[in-house]
Amino acid sequence: MSALPPQHAAAPPAAVPSVAAPTVANPPAGGPGTLVIALTGGIASGKSTVADLFAELGVPLVDTDALAHALTRPGGAAMPALRAAFGDAVLDAHGGLDRAAMRERAFTDPAVRHDLEAILHPLIRAAVDQALSALAAQPYVLLAVPLLVETGVWRQRAARVLVVDCPEALQRERAARRPGLTATQLQAILDVQATREERRAAADDLIDNTGDLAALRARVGELDQAYRALARERQG
Repeated sequence: MSALPPQHAAAPPAAVPSVAAPTVANPPAGGPGTLVIALTGGIASGKSTVADLFAELGVPLVDTDALAHALTRPGGAAMPALRAAFGDAVLDAHGGLDRAAMRERAFTDPAVRHDLEAILHPLIRAAVDQALSALAAQPYVLLAVPLLVETGVWRQRAARVLVVDCPEALQRERAARRPGLTATQLQAILDVQATREERRAAADDLIDNTGDLAALRARVGELDQAYRALARERQG
């Protein structure tokens, strides 16, 4: 979870959106009574902090990054295909995926990134479906998808898209504090991520994360109430 710098003045929270039931091309996974809210944002925008604040309010989280970690740990379901595709050079000492080595290759070679996604994405989608089905009795579920805008395959699974937003300069400032992430690696990540404008255009709801933790918690509380109201409306 990335710390929120207190020196940035809190922006007034945006108005809570109408809770009229949205129209989507396909019903979101997780059962007809479950509202799925897709959470996304650029690197170091504060997605993990937002997810933790929703968790404090009892909202279950399905995190595609966490599922990817499970798939690529030693003995993970993705490891045989990854080893066959990329060789032992992408394995760590325990037989799991060396994420740093894989990231270096994927962000410098589009063909490698394509092959990696072709292996992981179907497995992640299956794991998400299983997780959402297990949470079908919940009023709503947060589905964290860092690359939601870029991949384009997750939108139909959610009733609403919640984007955590901040200027790129602030993203860079926060990301620079992460151990082991070089400026070159950060730039490579930013180059393949959607722009701030593209993420904002895809959003049904926005969280302005340029303020302090108190402002962020207040905004999350507002959205939680709106989503619970929408879930009740959907259930009739």
